Amino acid sequence: MAKLDGGTAVFASATPCEHRYRQDSNFFYLTGFKEPESICILAPEHSEHKFVLFVRPRNKDQEIWTGKRAGVEGAKEEYGAAAAYPLDELDKELPKYFEKVEKIYYTLGSGEKMDEKAVGLLKRFRGKRYESCAGPVSIVDPAETVRNMRAIKDAHELNLIRKAAHISAEAHIAAMKSAKPGMYEYEIQAVIEYNFLKNGADGPAFPTIAGAGANATCLHYETNNCMIKDGDLILLDAGAEYEHYAADITRTFPANGKFSQEQKALYNIVLDAQTAAIETIKPNAKMDEYHEKAVQIIVDGLMDMGLLKGGRDKIMEDKEYNKFYMHNTGHWLGLDTHDVGRHKSGDVVRPFEAGMVVTVEPGLYIAEDMKEVGEEYRGIGIRIEDDVLVTKDGHEVLTKKVPKTIENIEAIMKNTQSDIL
Repeated sequence: MAKLDGGTAVFASATPCEHRYRQDSNFFYLTGFKEPESICILAPEHSEHKFVLFVRPRNKDQEIWTGKRAGVEGAKEEYGAAAAYPLDELDKELPKYFEKVEKIYYTLGSGEKMDEKAVGLLKRFRGKRYESCAGPVSIVDPAETVRNMRAIKDAHELNLIRKAAHISAEAHIAAMKSAKPGMYEYEIQAVIEYNFLKNGADGPAFPTIAGAGANATCLHYETNNCMIKDGDLILLDAGAEYEHYAADITRTFPANGKFSQEQKALYNIVLDAQTAAIETIKPNAKMDEYHEKAVQIIVDGLMDMGLLKGGRDKIMEDKEYNKFYMHNTGHWLGLDTHDVGRHKSGDVVRPFEAGMVVTVEPGLYIAEDMKEVGEEYRGIGIRIEDDVLVTKDGHEVLTKKVPKTIENIEAIMKNTQSDIL
């Protein structure tokens, strides 16, 4: 509210749906309120009601079908609202929070009905301003302010992310132990998502990727319906959501428990790139540095193997590595898997600050029809991803519990390939 300059802000909940409902992330960040059909008002200029909620009232008949509601009293007692109203009183009560302010803070596009109300408020007070010189004259989008606030996590948020990371790590280890040739990719998905729910997660933070063999070379492979063959690598990209906060881990491991020599060579390039990239993360380091470091290591490794030819600088300049590594090395993590927050201000790259959380996920992907490389390398996809917190003194890897060296992966899979379920 301290960032609102002479205005009152309106935030709408996510639109109800027939499937699993998830609250709008900005709305949840500001309120902690999970129910649909809700409106949040932040009114720092109001003498009494600085935080107001409009919610669905308690209704015994409806609650039989869809569960208990907080209602008006719960909005005040459980969520700290200074005032709360039934949603059907919105038209009546909303205008009084805008009588003495000049700005409506609202993100147009949050919903057709709410858009109409925001514009209607502006029209309503426009005529009155000739008499009273009071009331809003503009609509200002508060989303950028909230996004930048969300980039820095407080202690409570970090505890939730740590819990999501712990649940995700346990699930990845269970999946490694269960993997064996002859399984289907969806069985690996079932193991990991079962372990998410078993350990208290809300569910997956994003669709699970369990790509075996050449399927691992598809970055967003989600079909997960192929049989896993002996000799396949399994690329498992999965993370749990806990109290709306996400984790995001990728590990690549051999279905039969042993990496081939070709798989080892490529895997160690990715691991070296990830390790070096993580080491660059600290306060005041620029956000693009860890991607550049990962690319440098990958290019050097592919040149050593003869998969990239020519001068290093030329390869980097022309981005010839893109045919093997075509995505960025990471993204923000928080209330959304790809969390909000700017990366640049104009051409100036944003420096890291303590409290930021990012993923670090370099990879190598050699398509099965890539004729310019040896047949022994075709159809191999590898990605290694961890979640990293920027601390006052450097960084903390939140997902380090999951094995990622070849030796540790092979050790955990040895003699443990049994059905976790």
